[in-house]
Amino acid sequence: MKILSSPTLAQLSEFDEIIDVRSPSEFKADHIPGASNHPVLNDEERDRVGTLYVQESPFLAKKIGAAIVSRNIALHLENSFLNKPKTWRPLVYCWRGGKRSGAMAHILSEIGWQTTRLEGGYKAYRKMVLDALEVLPGHFEFRVICGPTGCGKSRLLDALSKLDGQVLDLEKIARHRGSVLGKMPGQAQPSQKYFESCICSILSGFDPGRPVYIESESKKIGNLRVPQALMEAMWKSRCIRLDATIAVRNAILAEDYRHFFSQPEALVEKLECLAPLHGRETIDSWKAMIDHCEWDNLIASLLEKHYDPAYRKSIEQHYTRHSELSVAEVPSPEESAFTALAGKIRAD
Repeated sequence: MKILSSPTLAQLSEFDEIIDVRSPSEFKADHIPGASNHPVLNDEERDRVGTLYVQESPFLAKKIGAAIVSRNIALHLENSFLNKPKTWRPLVYCWRGGKRSGAMAHILSEIGWQTTRLEGGYKAYRKMVLDALEVLPGHFEFRVICGPTGCGKSRLLDALSKLDGQVLDLEKIARHRGSVLGKMPGQAQPSQKYFESCICSILSGFDPGRPVYIESESKKIGNLRVPQALMEAMWKSRCIRLDATIAVRNAILAEDYRHFFSQPEALVEKLECLAPLHGRETIDSWKAMIDHCEWDNLIASLLEKHYDPAYRKSIEQHYTRHSELSVAEVPSPEESAFTALAGKIRAD
């Protein structure tokens, strides 16, 4: 069994599989992107052993814990690892790089697999992420995709990615569109820590010699905070502005937020949050449009009174190079239009 100490992000990508042996709740809170969860103690078992350790006897806790860990490792071997080839090279980690990962790594190594244990475990990995996020953004030249709500910034990022552009789509990682109506149906946002882990993992895989395309964002996307060093790098970067007619923007927004059409009560609840900004009369007028299914009128009014003013204020306040914007016109909401636009931007 090998020990990996002071790992780099590049080293983590060298293994055939990364095995997180922590409990499911620990894994859910944050983990190395791409890792698989094979807990040697589940949440209930971990609580039980911990309670025995504190309230009764460390020796008893170790005996009971060893029995449970042995059974769980046997199940993982039978259900997940039995078909792995002899050349398989896993990396194993737990919370601090101690007994849990040590037990799994020892068994895998004794079988004959080239097994490595992460020294310091998740805690060492988390420190690495925090340290990297302080410096990684400064290694790249960003191209910030700006433009008012509904002009298709996310669609352009997707098109750029399909043309092999380096894209950091923060809203996709955050599972949120970044506005008061931005919660994606059926999707919970990740934890703050896992959001940061994903950003770090994606940036570490990019070539610093090529631009990174990213959408202009506020400091928060839903409940998640964008790392400060990344925000500062974005604010100083060259911007590409998308423009679109109100008809095109209406069409894009109607597609992206169609789930609200069948859940008008949820839409009303969200819009009520804007009452302190826009007053009762405006909110009631929006509710009347919802009652009469006047979706185009509602979208146009929301853009005029809320989204466009907020966008202009944010751009002028934070993006210091907004006056240097290169402008790209979005002719239609069709995928082909964004593919063509992405091709022109990539060739620029």
